[in-house]
Amino acid sequence: MELTNVILLFGEASLYFFVMVSLLEARHKIGLGVFFCALGVMHFLETYLASVFYVALPFGVISPGSSVLFSGKLLMILLLYIKEDAAVVRQPIYGLLIGNFLIVGLVMILRNHDTLALIEGRSPNISFIDEMGWLMVWGTTLLFFDSVGIILLYERLGGLFREHPALRFLLCGLVMLTFDQLGFYLALRYVSGAPVEVLFGGWIAKMAAAVVYSVFFLIYMHASRTVPPKNEALGVSDIFHVLTYRERYEQLLESAARDHLTGVYDRGRYDIEAPRIIETNIRRSHPVSLMVIDIDRFKDINDTFGHTAGDIVLKDVAGILSTALRSGDHLFRFGGEEFVVVCERLPLDGAMSMANRLCRTIAETVRTESGSSVTVSIGVAAGPDDGQALAPLFKSADARLYRAKQEGRNRVCGRDGPYEREMTFATHPVA
Repeated sequence: MELTNVILLFGEASLYFFVMVSLLEARHKIGLGVFFCALGVMHFLETYLASVFYVALPFGVISPGSSVLFSGKLLMILLLYIKEDAAVVRQPIYGLLIGNFLIVGLVMILRNHDTLALIEGRSPNISFIDEMGWLMVWGTTLLFFDSVGIILLYERLGGLFREHPALRFLLCGLVMLTFDQLGFYLALRYVSGAPVEVLFGGWIAKMAAAVVYSVFFLIYMHASRTVPPKNEALGVSDIFHVLTYRERYEQLLESAARDHLTGVYDRGRYDIEAPRIIETNIRRSHPVSLMVIDIDRFKDINDTFGHTAGDIVLKDVAGILSTALRSGDHLFRFGGEEFVVVCERLPLDGAMSMANRLCRTIAETVRTESGSSVTVSIGVAAGPDDGQALAPLFKSADARLYRAKQEGRNRVCGRDGPYEREMTFATHPVA
């Protein structure tokens, strides 16, 4: 029986992680709202299972709601931060907190109704909802502090384990899930008198969940970096899209504005979209950043390995940029080996951090035919300080790119000069 419980728990964790990751990966097509909704609707089930549903394992008594679902939610929030940024990850955290306080407020009003027992033997159990509401509020409050803590810890561990994101992911999970287990057990003890076995069994289960989810995270990050998108045949669910003339027309415009080699937006789309994006953000007093990204020694790659090999490098770099950017970022192939990224609602410090991450990821991932590392140099500018229109922003970013090249390539340069805090990996450029 205990072995069966272990297998079932692993299956639950696998299903939860890969469904949620699929929604996160599809955010550019279906929007982040789908991911947020899926994250939120699970909260009641997590709390209910954590309060009444327990199973026996070799090391103690645990609840799948706490050890599998809540652990998965916290690590999903960290993954959302890694894939997007702090501004995006705040949305589900605040939404869950406010929503659960709303539940308690509504229950306090609902309990004053004079209800009718229309079905014999069935009457509303407001006391149960009331109890669940307070547990959900306490759990979400803990989640708020867990989420802030796990993000800060992930950043702090970057100085020690910059080249090992899965290890950082694991350590953050171990620390914050330990804190959460203690905090939620205190509430369970107060509300339902949960025995101490729940504390220790649940803690061991959460540590195991952190390990399992970290392995899944490592698999996901490896796959998302190395597996190119595939053009698959349309399924039944896609018929409605191709039958609509308007969507066909929009798809035609979309494909026409893309670079035929890399699949990202081309220079023509840049000339149309980039000025509008920057003007809109400046008018609304939102920060906006622009990155100019250039592949280092690209001519040497073409001369050494041929233009076909150079095309492969361009595709690989474009693929990494497309995968790593946020939903509010816009990627264009400016020309040759140069790309431009326009980032909405992102100030200079955030853009520098993102550019540094892109620079590092490309150097770690992209290789020539001989196995040599391919690196990029990036110049970064941000409005309104560096300009309030496309031309001055591009001019500043381009000048900083040139400076990054002069300083030795494979680095990011912003307003204060080269940004080398995280550039510690070894690279072997083409000779």
